Amino acid sequence: MGKRALISLSDKTGLVEFARELVNLGYEIVSTGGTFKTIQAAGIAATYVTEVTGFPEILDGRVKTLHPKVHGGILAKGTPEHLAQLEQQNITPIDIVAVNLYPFAQVMAKPDFTLAEAVENIDIGGPAMVRAAAKNYARVTVIVDPTHYALVVNELQANGHTSPELRLQLAAEAFTHTALYDRMISAYLQSLVEASSFNPVFSLAGEKVQTLRYGENPHQRAAFYRLHGEGDGSLAYAQQLQGKELSFNNLVDMNAAWALVQEFSEPAVVIVKHTNPCGVGLADSLVAAYSKAYEADPVSAFGGIVACSQAVDGATAAEIAKLFAEVVVAPSFTPEALTVLSAKPNLRLMAVGAGQKVQQRREVKQIEGGFLVQDLDTIVEDPQSWQVVSQAQPSPADLRELAFAMKVCKHVKSNAITVSKAGQTLGVGAGQMNRVGAAGIALEQAGAKADGAYLASDAFFPFRDTVDAAAKAGIKAIVQPGGSVKDAEAIQAVDEHGIIMVLTGVRHFKH
Repeated sequence: MGKRALISLSDKTGLVEFARELVNLGYEIVSTGGTFKTIQAAGIAATYVTEVTGFPEILDGRVKTLHPKVHGGILAKGTPEHLAQLEQQNITPIDIVAVNLYPFAQVMAKPDFTLAEAVENIDIGGPAMVRAAAKNYARVTVIVDPTHYALVVNELQANGHTSPELRLQLAAEAFTHTALYDRMISAYLQSLVEASSFNPVFSLAGEKVQTLRYGENPHQRAAFYRLHGEGDGSLAYAQQLQGKELSFNNLVDMNAAWALVQEFSEPAVVIVKHTNPCGVGLADSLVAAYSKAYEADPVSAFGGIVACSQAVDGATAAEIAKLFAEVVVAPSFTPEALTVLSAKPNLRLMAVGAGQKVQQRREVKQIEGGFLVQDLDTIVEDPQSWQVVSQAQPSPADLRELAFAMKVCKHVKSNAITVSKAGQTLGVGAGQMNRVGAAGIALEQAGAKADGAYLASDAFFPFRDTVDAAAKAGIKAIVQPGGSVKDAEAIQAVDEHGIIMVLTGVRHFKH
């Protein structure tokens, strides 16, 4: 029996060159649909799959390779018994299977895809052939990645066959490929029917973007993986326009900065260090917002991650260029901004894209032996729904300032306190073991600027001590969730000091 290769590809990268090499090595090529037309157009001999099966493609191409003469040729072992059965049934063994699947991920990345379009791009015959070939790797070489064509051709040219080691490697890759494909489909369909519940099985699958130099510390190995199905507009798909390779800590801090800056539709800039915002600014222009964010804490801003809510323009870039920053992340950068920042070639510039199509709604945290899954904290605070509990009443301007303070506080590690005024953070108390300690840090950082400023807390006050500390510093208004058994003491305290207090009813712990 002659040597036979079955090729059926959605991604036709390298197809013609690979097919030509196989023919030169004495292989008969069996192919389908567009793959067959591409091979034939290149002047390479190929056999259409229906000539092998003796059965036409039916159901708009849904059934073409699901046939014993295909799967028998793939699944047969090299034993005398199996080969005799093939000969009896007039089936030729298939030695190489090069298949990649319908472009489900690419369809999902389109902004306007439909359910019907997604369903039509669920491959059936492709995964069946890949899995069959991978199962029979002892005899069959399976290829799902075009970059591995050269590996196979080199071994065939050198030895006349592929090595068991390469076939095992490619089989493992093939099962990973089909598992990832099924996971994407499952995740999409589950999102349609169980958006408000948690499935009995939760799976994560991603494609490695790069091996990182190291993890949080030099002795830790690390890699960056991108979830399939998220698509352009999510942070993991951001385009790096210039700068050094991203580090593990860069990516973690970028995520924190980008999550916070997306709270704002107006010009906003966030500067993050060690996942906490050290400066946040809101203004009528991006350059003014950057100035506010930087001036909030110039010391901590050094070596930070800068996130911008809008395209970085030339004026903003000129100010950023004065700072030593690790990364600037934004929807985009104007040509003028790129020209200015090119003078700092090590500065990493990350363009996420405009009109973010965020699909992720849950986050995962690993614990020893397992992991936790929860909904993302996507609640948008509405000041109109807040409860005013103090005798002093807030003005619309006060509520806007309190909303800004709470948006920032939501992204600070708990226990968290923020102090702000005029759309600028003045003090941030993060990750403290008690709330009055966090308030002490934020108020001390704000200093004299705390007079007339606004304070936000991510959770309720268990005692009145935080209110008393705020009053001593001159805080005008406080926003907090409420819900403590001692809310009445906190309310009594603000009334004693003439401070405005509003309760949101929503806690924002961030561990």
